[in-house]
Amino acid sequence: MHPKASVFVFCVILLMQACRPLLAQTPPPAQPDAPGLLERLAEHARKVKDTVHGLGETALDFAGAYYEEHIQPVTASYVEWASNAIIPKISDFIDRRFGTSHLGHMG
Repeated sequence: MHPKASVFVFCVILLMQACRPLLAQTPPPAQPDAPGLLERLAEHARKVKDTVHGLGETALDFAGAYYEEHIQPVTASYVEWASNAIIPKISDFIDRRFGTSHLGHMG
């Protein structure tokens, strides 16, 4: 090691030894009602829950808009077809099988 470097290291160590009692006498800085770990975790969990809830609402709105624009127009024709073609056939089958229509007497 270079002689100047060893003198520097010696001075730093000596300075640290001299300042140690001063640091020990200094009171730690007071923290005004610092929140505990559980309180911080609870606050963080609330923030995450709110974020996830907001994302869920956005996804639900997007899914609803997608359904109204892309799926409902296609399925509406199938529902109309089923109402006009299938329901009367089922009603006729029940009339032939049981003699009277039971669809109107449910409930």
